[in-house]
This record gives sequence, structure tokens and C-alpha cells, in this order.
Amino acid sequence: MAQEDLAARRCEPCRGGVPPMDRAMAEDYLVQVPGWILKDQPSRIERDFRFPDFAQAQAFAAQVGDLCEAEGHHAEIHYGWGHCTVAFWTHKIKGLHENDFVMAAKVNGIAEAPYVPASVGTEPPPYVQGKA
Repeated sequence: MAQEDLAARRCEPCRGGVPPMDRAMAEDYLVQVPGWILKDQPSRIERDFRFPDFAQAQAFAAQVGDLCEAEGHHAEIHYGWGHCTVAFWTHKIKGLHENDFVMAAKVNGIAEAPYVPASVGTEPPPYVQGKA
């Protein structure tokens, strides 16, 4: 299954009661999501994304958050000046599920899209205009 195939899939609700992926299966899926690494024997996957400034890291974190909410599969997101770290695991099974890799592929797609500042085509906020 190619990365594009994973990115095109939707997360399926995981109700628990299924075992988490073992290391061999997780490694098979990992090759489909470049840049992601296995963490904690593997109970999660993680990737650190780099950006030239805070605004782009923050915008990326917001896009990932919006994606997670839309898919109903939530990430742990940490960001600061020039970086955003995203981690996935399936809480109900305390480990990795195919959904985690589907989300990783979708996040890779966001990262590959060109950055367009939110302010493009909108009036700057009052504090930028000197009205605050």
C-alpha cells in the first residue's frame, strides 16, 4: 500500500479490544510514511517538522489539529519557534493501529503543501495597524 493510499483513507473508529501492532507490522507501515519514527517499543509514531519561523510552525500545528478533529483521531502536538512535533497512537489499545499511519500520511500531505499565511487577503489585526 502506497503513502497516497494511506492518505486517501479515513480513520475507522477503534473501539478497543484489538491488540496493538507488533514491531514488525509497525515497521511495514512505517516505510509508507517518510520522516516518521517508532517510539516506545513501538507504542507511538512521531515526526518533527521544521519551519523558518514561529508563524509557519503555529499555522501547521493548527492545520494538523483541524485535521485530527475532522478525522476523530487526535494527535499530541508540540510546537515552538521553527518546529512542530506530532505524535500518534491509539489510546484505546495503548499502542499503534493502522489509523495512526493513515493520520501520519495525511499530516505528511499537509507538510508538503505550500505555506500560505492566514493573513493573505485579509486585513491585518488592529495591533498590526497601530490601532490597539
